[in-house]
Amino acid sequence: MISVNQDRLWRSLMDMARIGATAKGGNCRLALTDEEVQGRRLFMQWCEEAGCELRIDPIGNIFARRDGTQKDAPAVMCGSHLDTQPAGGRFDGVYGVLAGLEVIRTLNDLDVSTRYPIEVVAWTNEEGSRFTPGMMGSAVYSGKLDIDVARARPCMQTGVRLGDELQRTGFAGTATYAQVPKAYFEAHIEQGPILENANLPIGVVTGAQGIYELEVTIVGFESHAGTTPMNLRKDALEAAANMIASILDLGHRIDPDARVTVGHIDCYPNSPSTIPGKVVFSIDVRHPQQPMLQKLVAEIETICDQRAMTHGASVDVQTVAAYEPVAFDDQCVQRVRQATSSLGYPAMDICSGAGHDAVNLSYVAPTAMIFVPCKAGLSHNELEDADPVHLAQGASVLANVLLDEAM
Repeated sequence: MISVNQDRLWRSLMDMARIGATAKGGNCRLALTDEEVQGRRLFMQWCEEAGCELRIDPIGNIFARRDGTQKDAPAVMCGSHLDTQPAGGRFDGVYGVLAGLEVIRTLNDLDVSTRYPIEVVAWTNEEGSRFTPGMMGSAVYSGKLDIDVARARPCMQTGVRLGDELQRTGFAGTATYAQVPKAYFEAHIEQGPILENANLPIGVVTGAQGIYELEVTIVGFESHAGTTPMNLRKDALEAAANMIASILDLGHRIDPDARVTVGHIDCYPNSPSTIPGKVVFSIDVRHPQQPMLQKLVAEIETICDQRAMTHGASVDVQTVAAYEPVAFDDQCVQRVRQATSSLGYPAMDICSGAGHDAVNLSYVAPTAMIFVPCKAGLSHNELEDADPVHLAQGASVLANVLLDEAM
């Protein structure tokens, strides 16, 4: 069994955290902004220094390959993402990328060669906080999302298209891959409190709950705030407010495992003295069971139709992305269990509440994940934190799983 260099992994994480650092100790590296591009280039520099061959595909995914003795063999792959939430933390996503890099550095230190190549991937736009949907780069790679659709998606803040940002930043690559990975593994902070509450350093991830990303557009009618009587208004924001209140109430009462979030709202024309004529908002719907997930979505659509009619507005509910609950590959999950046990780390099985690039990879390759605790279960927050010891333990599990799979 091998162990990674804890201090080197921590230094790499802290060096990356300086890029897009926020006042409260977090990070803001939205996908394909100058800050995220700076982080991408630092990662690429480190990979080249580790002797990796770099490739970039047309959606901007970065592949860093450590060759095996059988160069044409399918790669054993690991990775995650470098982009963050607007007020994100230092570990979400980036830990999985740099843990993979640390595995390669450790194998180099030990002069260990493998039969199968090992690739570390930084996937494009996992967070979906600038361009929707999230997990975009891995979705394109796995065939779940058409690349032309992805490249045409507008930035929610400025309207610029993702494809134009790929061109601007130089990350509209040309690499293509005929082979799917031999297997894919992803290390990640848990982003919840379960491992910390159980006082356990490793979560063996058996799958992930289902996710629907919805976009709701309400069209009313703009008019003067001072001269239009209340009973004659077609106020798109009032309709939206009623919808949102009812949708969130549904999430609270329908099932303890339900997760319903409205996280983004645009109001037009967004003027204090004009009755809003158009509102667009997002809904993130999650559940570990597909029938209940579908029931949630159907009831949300009914709520939107009813509230729009009440307020004399029209409504359109679009599904931006849909992921059924996923069970990861039994053999890959068992490899994680075995590596964890052999290293002497206590662990538990856990289902991921968050979506990860591993979900998309599971459609094309045997896949599993490794969780480590984050303090207070906090993530998507500048105060997100993790213990260097736990991070190194998770990376050591990853190292042994990759080595075992690649021999």
